[in-house]
Order: sequence, then C-alpha cells, then structure tokens
Amino acid sequence: MASRSGATNGSAPPEDERNLRGGGITRLIEDGNVFERGGVNFSHVTGDRLPASATAQRPELAGRRWQAMGVSLVMHPRNPYAPTTHMNVRFFSAEKAGEAPVWWFGGGTDLTPYYGFEEDAMHLHDVYRRSLQPFGADYYPRFKQGCDEYFFLKHRNEPRGIGGIFFDDFNERDFDHCFNLTESVADHFLPAYVPILERRMNTAYGERERDFQAYRRGRYVEFNLVWDRGTLFGLQSGGRTESILMSMPPVAKWRYDWQPEPGTAEARLYTDYLKPRDWLRD
Repeated sequence: MASRSGATNGSAPPEDERNLRGGGITRLIEDGNVFERGGVNFSHVTGDRLPASATAQRPELAGRRWQAMGVSLVMHPRNPYAPTTHMNVRFFSAEKAGEAPVWWFGGGTDLTPYYGFEEDAMHLHDVYRRSLQPFGADYYPRFKQGCDEYFFLKHRNEPRGIGGIFFDDFNERDFDHCFNLTESVADHFLPAYVPILERRMNTAYGERERDFQAYRRGRYVEFNLVWDRGTLFGLQSGGRTESILMSMPPVAKWRYDWQPEPGTAEARLYTDYLKPRDWLRD
C-alpha cells in the first residue's frame, strides 16, 4: 500500500482571489488491499476576498475578508460491496472593518454504496441520529433532508448514495453549541462507518462487480466537479489542486445510456436505494 502526504501553503490563486494565506496537511493511502484510495485533509486558510462559491448563498458578504478551517476525508474501498464514504466538518468567518465577524459551521457525512444493504443504511443513519440527539430532536430530520437535497445530481435526476446528514450556514444559539454539535458529528464517523466496512470488505467479487463499481464512481466524479461547493470553493480560492481533488476515485468509467438488467443487484441499487427514504422507519 502506498502512503503519501503533503504539507502545503496555498498555491498561487487567480488574479481576483489574490492573497490567499495559510495552508494545510494532506494524508493519502493508495493501492491497499482494503482502500484503493483514502485521503484526509486539514486546512486553515485566509483570504482578502470571498470567492463566488462562498457568496452564492450569501451575496451580502461579497468582498469581505475571510478565513476557513476544516477537516475532510473520503474513503474509496477496493471491494465493490464496501461503500465509499465522505465526512467533513468546517468553520467559516467573514470579516469587515467596523462590523462583527459573520461566522458559521458546516459539515456532514454520506454513504455511497455500489451494492445496497438495508442494515448498512440503517446503521449509518442510526449512529448519526444519536450523534445529534443531545443538541435537539429536530436536528437529525433537518440535516437528513439537507443531505438528500445536497448530494443530488440534478443533471442525472438521482441521488449520489443513500444519504446521511448535511448542514451548512449553521449559526444557532451560540458558538459553543455549534462547535460541540459539529465535533459530535466528526466523533461519530468511525462508529458509523467502520462496522459497515468490516462487514463488506472481504465479500467475494468478480469483474462484473468491479466494472459496475467503476461506472458508479463516475457519478461520484460528476457530483464533485459539477455540484460540490467545497470543491468549487477550493479551486476558486486558489487552493492546492492535488489536495482538493484527492476525493476522486482512482478508477472510474462512463458508458453511453447504460441501463442495468431488471431484477439484478445492480438494478436494485436504483430501485431500492438511490431514492430518499426514512431508513429508521422503513
């Protein structure tokens, strides 16, 4: 298994996003028996002018100085029966002379299976419901809906996976409340994902399953490059491209107008899993 790391200072940004400062650390594993690729990024960067991706939802913040800090990770297992997963948590602050900083937290996690298992989906959602319960009963259904809406490929009219939780622009009650909730989301990643990985990583598979995995990974690439705000923010703010794109799967395929055969496990991914469901009630 190859292991790579990098500590970076922000690379040269575009002309309209100059003066990016700070950096981060990237840790990557590749070509392992369990993970074909896995990566973790930490970053803390500041800039003089918010990029367009950060002000699309908050146009009143355009032109402000900013700082952002976050941890993100993506795991792409080799075995097609083991799902891809992502998790990130982040803090953002926009500043203007003479005014109090505008700050917010964001984050979340989701599961992207290639072959669906109800017990896996139920386990992930149960762990993350419990991660949010101490902070308020309404957070899990809100953030679950937010995930279903965010991780959706509009140009394909299909979800990326079986969801999870997602929140952004989170500034409720006070800083400690928001920080502690975000920390709980991060702390529950391993209990949510590791049992699923351990159940699936040694399942026997063949070329058919690997081929379908590569095809579905193509959807992962499409989402990250077309819709993901974090990827767009990193590229627009002049961040290190290798770190930003570490989330990409190492192998992906595209086919023209391909459809799975009815009744197959591949077809059941579409009919039974790639649609919003209440996994804790079904």
